[in-house]
Amino acid sequence: MNYFDGMLKEISEIIKINSEEGVPETGAPFGKGPRAALDAFLKLAKDFGFETHDIDGYAGEVIFGEGEEFAILAHLDVVPAGSGWTHEPYGGEIDYQARRIWGRGTMDDKGPAVITLFAMKALKDEGFKPARKIKLIVGCNEESGWGCIEYYKKHAHMPDEGISPDANFPVIYAEKGIMQLKLKFAAEGDWTSLKGGERPNMVCDYCEAEYAENKKALKDLGLEYSGGKVISRGKSAHGSTPEAGVNAIPPVLKYLGLNSVHDSLFALKGELEKLKDESGGLSFSPDVISGGKNFVEIVCDVRYPATMTRDKVLDIVKASGISYQTMHEQLPLFNDKNGRLIKTLCSVYNEVTGAKLSPIAIGGGTYARALKYGAAFGPEEDGEENTIHQPNEYITFEKIEKCFKIYKLAIERLTAI
Repeated sequence: MNYFDGMLKEISEIIKINSEEGVPETGAPFGKGPRAALDAFLKLAKDFGFETHDIDGYAGEVIFGEGEEFAILAHLDVVPAGSGWTHEPYGGEIDYQARRIWGRGTMDDKGPAVITLFAMKALKDEGFKPARKIKLIVGCNEESGWGCIEYYKKHAHMPDEGISPDANFPVIYAEKGIMQLKLKFAAEGDWTSLKGGERPNMVCDYCEAEYAENKKALKDLGLEYSGGKVISRGKSAHGSTPEAGVNAIPPVLKYLGLNSVHDSLFALKGELEKLKDESGGLSFSPDVISGGKNFVEIVCDVRYPATMTRDKVLDIVKASGISYQTMHEQLPLFNDKNGRLIKTLCSVYNEVTGAKLSPIAIGGGTYARALKYGAAFGPEEDGEENTIHQPNEYITFEKIEKCFKIYKLAIERLTAI
């Protein structure tokens, strides 16, 4: 079997399925798109000769081998495409000239999920018999709540140890804690229809409000005016790396004269971002805004250092006097750098690539947190362009080939004994 050509084809095909979260239906708890992506993935795995299980549309699993269980956790849902694309977000375009596949989910996380399945297929074709039961678990709600994992844990058995191909190489030993806070501010003015942002974990790339036209302010703040609305355009990015994006919310707050809201919000940001440890500094991103008569609500994505507690963060929020509500949270993950899982994964990456890197910490939250001993493992690498949660997301041919080799060897090393 030509695994590379097969991976190109199957990544392209699954990217063509728009698996943004949709309206729940019978058998499709997260909408038709995630359901269709799950069906396509399980069919491919079954065609490869693997045992598959559909966990009521919430998740699926692919089984290889027997014995103590080992998990590979990936997801098939995607964040909304957003704006600013020059390639069709769900076109699955294979660009042979640029040597890449374009589309939402190519890197996060459909591409890595398909590559991992092909790595299992290659091992199976070679006659490899794992000493552990490998469970490739694919969820359908990672980007907007983890309801897939909660359901899976209640209706199937989650292994204790495993990996998630949904972050960075060489291997992640720590993940920051995550909190999404809804902040509420008192605000007065004659603006209406204030709204912006699509998801709490995506930097807001579009914000608008109905308000009077002020040409000088529009020019000074870099805003547009159309149909009685002031419009701000930014650049989306992952909520864990807000510095990679351009947030569309602050200019609109200034234009509307909501200076007290703006100043209170960014004073809180400044205080929170003083928190740091070996996993890095706290990040704070105001990503979704809405407003009505006398109020503004802003949902903020907070990633706090892995060795700190949620209470330390909330004490600062309380001290600000801003009314808040915790919408979603995940506790940090912190692994022993010298444990077998982390050391094996790091050595595999270095062996395949010739690098001499050490385990790292990230602000992103991965399925690794669903395991007692879990580690996120690729596909991103330091120094390359990051298009995850951004327009024109893509995966290169080189990345596909490299990940295939790395995941194949890692699975073999971790399940041979």
